[in-house]
Amino acid sequence: MIDLVALRALSTVLRLGSFERAARELHVTPSAVSQRVKALEERLGCVLLVRSAPVTATPEGARLYRHYLQIEMLEADLQNDLQPLAEAGTPGSRSRSIPVAVNADSLATWFIPAMVDFHTRSGDTLALHVDDQDHTREWLKNGTVFGAVTAAAEPVGGCRVDALGVMRYVAAVSPAFAQRYFSGVTLAEGFRRAPMLVYNQKDQMQHRFLSQVIGEDCTPPQWWVPSAQGFLDAAIAGLGWGLHPVPLAAAALKAGTLADLCPGHSISVALYWQSWRLDSASVRTLRDCVWRAASAVLEPA
Repeated sequence: MIDLVALRALSTVLRLGSFERAARELHVTPSAVSQRVKALEERLGCVLLVRSAPVTATPEGARLYRHYLQIEMLEADLQNDLQPLAEAGTPGSRSRSIPVAVNADSLATWFIPAMVDFHTRSGDTLALHVDDQDHTREWLKNGTVFGAVTAAAEPVGGCRVDALGVMRYVAAVSPAFAQRYFSGVTLAEGFRRAPMLVYNQKDQMQHRFLSQVIGEDCTPPQWWVPSAQGFLDAAIAGLGWGLHPVPLAAAALKAGTLADLCPGHSISVALYWQSWRLDSASVRTLRDCVWRAASAVLEPA
């Protein structure tokens, strides 16, 4: 049997990112936390943590972290089932912060209502990890989160997949930007010199769009704007062109502060909810909340 006290110490260090913060939460010294983790490593014969800043997990440590999160979730469900009926339904009586990965565009358009619904129904909160939709699945694979909004339809081992719908993106620019860079030239010429908005180094959506529309990728000047709202504001301000989720850009497109640069051309991204295949009330509740919120905004697949 794995020592649950040591396993809790490992989990707390990984969740908070340091031995010192874990010690404060566990009401022990950092040395005591370190000794518990070291004893677990010696018993299992492998290194579980990378002692960096923040502390990260080795593949073996990530597997144990995921195991402990599952234990916590099942024990919380059991406690809620066994508590006196007079206390049942009291929000926050067993509040937890459940780790979830989500892409920035979903967070900016439809995921907040899912969080509100989940907190209302369970009393629990979410600890969000924001990443590109093509990479959120990796958070599930390494055991950091128990659920993720992802563009990957293939399930991670031990997880189930639910289709959420399609997010459609259009290339939107300010009218002044369109006039400056695209008036009187071909689209290909305009795209080669017009500054392009990119979320971060993982964002390849604009490059895929260029290949689709003009048959080539190119390397125009780039703005890196790692914020969904900031990305939209930068386009409205005339800094560059970029692909924007229709639900987020709809008001600006209607008001005329943004214009669709390539009518008839868009990119659609199918989104899925992947979560642990665990018989837990919290897992079921969050899955239902996510699906309800997504279906109200995303287009059908």
